[in-house]
Amino acid sequence: MAQQWNMKTFMKGASVLTISAIIVKLLGAVYRVPFQNLVGDKGFYIYQQVYPFIGIFIVWTSYGFAVAVSKLLASSTSRGEAKAMMRIAFTYLLLLSLTFFIILTVFAPFFARSMGDSGLVPLLRAGAYIVLVMPALAVLKGSFQSEGRMMPVAVSGVGEQAFRVMVILIGTWIAMRAGASLYTAGEVAMWGAVVGESAGVIILALYYRNKFQGPLEKVDTWQVVKELTIVSLSVSASSLILLLFQLVDSFTVYNILLANGFAQDTAMVMKGVYDRGQPLVQMGILIASTLALAIVPLIAHHSSKKSKRGALPFIRLTFRTAFLFGWAAAVGLALVMPYVNEMLFETRDSSVTLIIFSLQVFWLSLILPLTAILQGAGRVKVPTLLLIGGLVIKIFANQLLVPLWDVTGAAIAGNIGLAAITFGLLLYFKKVWPTRLAPARFYGWVIGATTLMIAVVYPWMIVADGSLFDELPGRIEATLIALTSVLAGAIVFLFVIMKTRIMAEKEWFLLPFGKRLATLQLRLNKRKGE
Repeated sequence: MAQQWNMKTFMKGASVLTISAIIVKLLGAVYRVPFQNLVGDKGFYIYQQVYPFIGIFIVWTSYGFAVAVSKLLASSTSRGEAKAMMRIAFTYLLLLSLTFFIILTVFAPFFARSMGDSGLVPLLRAGAYIVLVMPALAVLKGSFQSEGRMMPVAVSGVGEQAFRVMVILIGTWIAMRAGASLYTAGEVAMWGAVVGESAGVIILALYYRNKFQGPLEKVDTWQVVKELTIVSLSVSASSLILLLFQLVDSFTVYNILLANGFAQDTAMVMKGVYDRGQPLVQMGILIASTLALAIVPLIAHHSSKKSKRGALPFIRLTFRTAFLFGWAAAVGLALVMPYVNEMLFETRDSSVTLIIFSLQVFWLSLILPLTAILQGAGRVKVPTLLLIGGLVIKIFANQLLVPLWDVTGAAIAGNIGLAAITFGLLLYFKKVWPTRLAPARFYGWVIGATTLMIAVVYPWMIVADGSLFDELPGRIEATLIALTSVLAGAIVFLFVIMKTRIMAEKEWFLLPFGKRLATLQLRLNKRKGE
């Protein structure tokens, strides 16, 4: 039942999903901080070892399969055909879910031993239950998206994340107060994810009204299954890459640290401190990826027209937005990392490792919108292969670098893998759209703004740490230095960017909350324009 949506409806739906995505990503990153504070670095290691297993299923099914189902239903020509497609999709997902549930449950001891920690078995088995919720979640989301009804999808996404975070934090607090082991606390956190996804299904079910009534029509089952598989994997590949990199770390870092002669508890704490980088990177890519991805629907709209030249200005804007804010976030986070580390996680342990880890923000800020644009243009195979290639590089780099530099080697390996994906995507991008994505002037002023930001923030941190706030308790001091440094850095960076007008006022208007930035830029350049 293909539907024709006008541009206003199209952009309204995209805006709703953008806002909900910001909330969901923010909750998904932020809850790890109080969780780490409750369980410590060893407890955080336990949770992060297992989380990629369930995280991959959540993203693949609730995002990838939902988009695939939506695409199928939108292309259907009658209600009977749509109904048949929904039934096939649900049956296929149910079989997949049962298969993965059995694999995770039965082979949990094998996976735990492969990660070097048999205590992870209960967590893997608890997390396995989440896959049983996925068929209903994916099909319901896909159904709403095919009708252009984005509000239920947005409410469901925020609701499931809110329930998940609430159960994880309250459950973990109760477990730790009761004197439970760190592994039990981790198991509670896994059940929190199951409860969250179940809440998402209930919310969607409350909104759902079956419009696909009537007799079933015959459709090609294998063709539907094939399209569901290919589309779901290709669409979710870029969102899965960070989780897959985490999965590689789960199987390699702790084992290599043990092989290097570290005691079990020491290796667990080292891996837990290294895992502090995950929520920091998630928060770092939030602004860049959300701003850039908000423009992608405009690109898809213009790319669908006969002349695809109309999409090029939006493609350039997406790239420059991702580059600008991704670079600023990566450099800014690296600059204030020791203080952010102590502010959020109580100590400055392994700040150098986390500085290197945080540089992944830049690569991911480019990878996510670039793959989204290429997928929107029907270019799926090459980006997926590039993502797989980057994952393979990460695996081999871990094996080479972790024995040399411990967890710092893993952080370097992550950057190498993501950098390889980014350069591969840019080369392919230039082949598809042989156009310059940004002028040399743009890069020059970004470097200039970064240099000035460092010149202002670094001396401030030295003075603040050495004399202004040195009498305060450590964590309060770190918080004040981190927040004031971030504020000063953001002001300096944006001042240079706006004063040089490397982003035009009309371009700011296309971004979420860009109207205020455009107005500010006009005021800053008022004399120049008169």
